Amino acid sequence: MAESIDSSFILVGAEQSQVLPPPSRPPTTNVSSVGTLEPVHHPSVDPTYVAGSTSSYAHDWSRDTTGGIRTHGRHFVDAYGRVCNLRGVNLSGNCKTPVNDDHATFPAGAETVTFVGRSFPLDKAPQHLARLRRWGLTFVRFLITWEAVEHEGPGIYDVSYLSYLRSVLSLLPQYGLTAFVALHQDVWSRYAGGSGAPAWTLEHVGFDLHALEESGAAWLRGVCGGGHTEAERGLWPCGYQKLAASTMATCFWAGDVFAPKLRVRDGASIQRFLQDAFLDMWEAVARAVGDLDGVLGFEMMNEPHRGYVDLPSLHGFDYNTDLHLGDVPSAFQSFLLGTGHPTNVDHWTRSFLMLTRRTGKTLLNPQGRKAWREDGPTGGQDLWEMHGVWEWDDTKNIGKVLRESYFVNDPTTGRKIDWYTDFYYPFLKRWTERVRSAVSNGHGHEKLSFAEPIPNEFCPTSWTPEHQPPNMVFAPHWYDLRVLFDKAHGEFSVNVQAISRGVNPLKTFYWGHKGARDNFSTQIRSLVEAGYSSLGERPVIIGECGLPMDMNGRVAFKSDDWTWQRRMMDAMITALERASVGFTLWNYNPENDDTRGDDWNGENFSWFSNSRSAHAHVHASKRIELGLSQDTKELDLGGRILDAVVRPYPAKTAGVPLSFEYEMATGAFAYSWAVPPLSSSSFPGATATATTEGTGTTVQGEQQQQQRLTKGPSVRTPPLRGHPQLLARETEIFVPSQLTRGRRLIVNGLKAGDAYVYDEARQTLFILPVATATQTQTQTQTQTQTQTQTAEEQQSGQAVSVVHTVRVRFDPPLEGELPNDFWGDFAGPIGAVSVVLLALVAYYVLLERI
Repeated sequence: MAESIDSSFILVGAEQSQVLPPPSRPPTTNVSSVGTLEPVHHPSVDPTYVAGSTSSYAHDWSRDTTGGIRTHGRHFVDAYGRVCNLRGVNLSGNCKTPVNDDHATFPAGAETVTFVGRSFPLDKAPQHLARLRRWGLTFVRFLITWEAVEHEGPGIYDVSYLSYLRSVLSLLPQYGLTAFVALHQDVWSRYAGGSGAPAWTLEHVGFDLHALEESGAAWLRGVCGGGHTEAERGLWPCGYQKLAASTMATCFWAGDVFAPKLRVRDGASIQRFLQDAFLDMWEAVARAVGDLDGVLGFEMMNEPHRGYVDLPSLHGFDYNTDLHLGDVPSAFQSFLLGTGHPTNVDHWTRSFLMLTRRTGKTLLNPQGRKAWREDGPTGGQDLWEMHGVWEWDDTKNIGKVLRESYFVNDPTTGRKIDWYTDFYYPFLKRWTERVRSAVSNGHGHEKLSFAEPIPNEFCPTSWTPEHQPPNMVFAPHWYDLRVLFDKAHGEFSVNVQAISRGVNPLKTFYWGHKGARDNFSTQIRSLVEAGYSSLGERPVIIGECGLPMDMNGRVAFKSDDWTWQRRMMDAMITALERASVGFTLWNYNPENDDTRGDDWNGENFSWFSNSRSAHAHVHASKRIELGLSQDTKELDLGGRILDAVVRPYPAKTAGVPLSFEYEMATGAFAYSWAVPPLSSSSFPGATATATTEGTGTTVQGEQQQQQRLTKGPSVRTPPLRGHPQLLARETEIFVPSQLTRGRRLIVNGLKAGDAYVYDEARQTLFILPVATATQTQTQTQTQTQTQTQTAEEQQSGQAVSVVHTVRVRFDPPLEGELPNDFWGDFAGPIGAVSVVLLALVAYYVLLERI
């Protein structure tokens, strides 16, 4: 961290300069023997405190400066009661494949792969972590895979990888970073066309790894370097519906119900075998890294999928949730193909409005290759044929379904099955208890549990409190499905989320950059508010969101014109900011390049390109390796669309955030936050008196705010009552030095006595509202006054909160392209045409009268 304050200045009231005292570090919060955080006052509660006097910076999440992060209601809060706005990256997409990945020999050598050095070698860690700190992206979704930990065989853990994992995560606090460790999977496993589980999981179910693609049980070309051509683009998610991935997910979640005949290892059921192995692996991970200060929590599984569970028909999948592109067999057709029977399946192609449409048939598995091993636990028989779901009629040479609704009801009792309540929630509880108990320092109960629903689904209403793990964070994913599917973005955008839920398509069209912002805002707000409605006041983090860098025909790689990528990234982050949620962007990939992209299924989402950062080591290798300063401009080399990604945001707020709006074209932003009734007198030197002068406008308490809510919880009206005791006055806003270099930062909206200071070296704008009374009371007296006042407020119903609003601009302003909309683009032509038409009508009316 830079200790220099040469670039700092402080303004109080009428812009009177003062000299900053040497920075001091905030006192570390005490942790009791049971792991609870004991409140400690932030230095800024002192009426004599000078803004920016601590050595912290806005985007520093280390325990030294936050006292520890925990959850309260819909917010993350630090030990001083400040609301923390966590934003960062997925680190990283290259975790899906091993360091020694060989496209030519895959799937051979599954036992000898190594993931040591994913996401980057330890000697490269300083430059990558320093880069993320410089960009203000200090909240990390750190990705691991089951295969990385346990590739050699059941119970055989890669200790070298676990050691690497501990080493790299131990470095995070030095750079102000914190992380939650997320187990990544797509389509179950690399060996089913995605990433995640080791090869032996499929072999224990009976699959022949070398026959899966020929038999139509999986599509593997994407994990072997393919996926870049038009014919292969975007095919990989269809693997969820294919035999290998659907069978594995069904066995994992519900094998005891739907595959009870499949037994492995000492007669254990397949569900017990897979789940116990999964939990044992997670325990090894938790023991290796769970005690680290840089590990905030864990996420059980990326984008879980139900497999065949709840599938109403064996003759098709849900078009709204399961992608149909290319050759997509039904479940029954997959059974036939896996057993070696050539089968004609529907072929789907892209269409304008509904993503895809059925355009023909394709004969798959013409060679009659079987997906099942003769020496496997099923004896070469299809698992679902073994359970009487279907049979092959040798006389008629056709297959026929015997139990159409097999995966809808319990085959034994006939009871209706629900994947979430019967399988997902109970296992999430088991996993949480196992991981928390495995954290070696005894503070596992402090770790946060991140969980998400099935992709493209809103939070289920069944996710009631009894199904929620302690310290739960709702972590859904969001992508613009139209852009993701077409790899294209322009003036016209569509709300596919709304269309899939039955909204009139005419109401889902948007135009221009403003339209894209509104479109994405509608979608993300709906996703977040559905979480609040189902879960109650739980924090929401968008665990994945991003866009393909190679969209629009990859023209940006040749022209270096990233206009559409910039506009889309800005629209997406603007929507996230309007929803007041944190996020981890997909993805920062240290190995991305223009040719291979992220080198997995043709994806290219990283806005950092290793091939474009080649000069970084030449020009500033020593400074980058040391990573001691945030002003190392060479760290930006390799970055793409940084003006859209690296942007101001309120990181630590002494109050409750109300609204934030940033305009990328000019660099200006506005931020409003409220000091809740409980907190308005909870630090020495402050009073609970609300004012209407300057920033001291007032809002009524939560009780009156809720009266304005007609459709459930809203991102625009966060609860103000019940906030933890606020033990800080100072709010810290990340303002990147890329914006301030050569410009004057101007803050408007402060009232007399309020102060601010911007420190370019720390990329932090400190806002310090005035303490409205002298510090004459002890902390105990203050807390007593707070409790008394709160009781009176609750009795009278007249509690008020002080609202602060600041507007920040730059002189000279940035000169970017202002967002456009339909009327801005077409008002002139439409007006001209209208005038002509009216003139023609008037002319013909006159002719008729003559």
